Amino acid sequence: MDLGPTGFPFEKFVAALWQAEGFATQTGQIVKGFCVSHEVDVIAEKENLHYLTECKFHSFQGKPCDVKHALYVFARFLDIEKKLKAASAHADKTHKMWLVTNTRLTTDAETYGTCAGLGLISWDFPRGDGLRERVDRAGLHPVTCLTSLSLKEKRRLLDKEIVLCRDLCDKPQVLTEIGIRENKIAKILEEADEICYGI
Repeated sequence: MDLGPTGFPFEKFVAALWQAEGFATQTGQIVKGFCVSHEVDVIAEKENLHYLTECKFHSFQGKPCDVKHALYVFARFLDIEKKLKAASAHADKTHKMWLVTNTRLTTDAETYGTCAGLGLISWDFPRGDGLRERVDRAGLHPVTCLTSLSLKEKRRLLDKEIVLCRDLCDKPQVLTEIGIRENKIAKILEEADEICYGI
């Protein structure tokens, strides 16, 4: 999944996955911890659930998240949670930290995260409910999966914050804005419609 070179489109993508599960989301928030403030990539809230999500985007599929990532993310969560538990507005909320990556997790990262209570999502973890399955279930396919777009065109769409195929289906005029020829636009939209609506 090529949502690079920066992690920002991946954060928007992860927020869309949480939204598909009924969560209200915010991206790129600074949250005060007990000791220091932390940037949280995605905050997702639904009823009494309060999820904090660290998104680890890797440009190369061969680079997994290792146990150091899991330890770092969980340590940040402990600092934030200590502050949140002291706030009366969060007294009845269930807080959970998530580490979401577009690649894979090492066995040690999976073992530590599971043991510590850190939510983990990678391309193939948890088994049967990883990123791949969540994308298919929610129908949230990134524009980077469109074979009719060049890499340069994909990057231009991401720069315009068009991350999902459904974003492109909702705003087809953006293809003209980024300089794509009319005869190619029809082919791109046909592919996007097929992915979004099965047409």
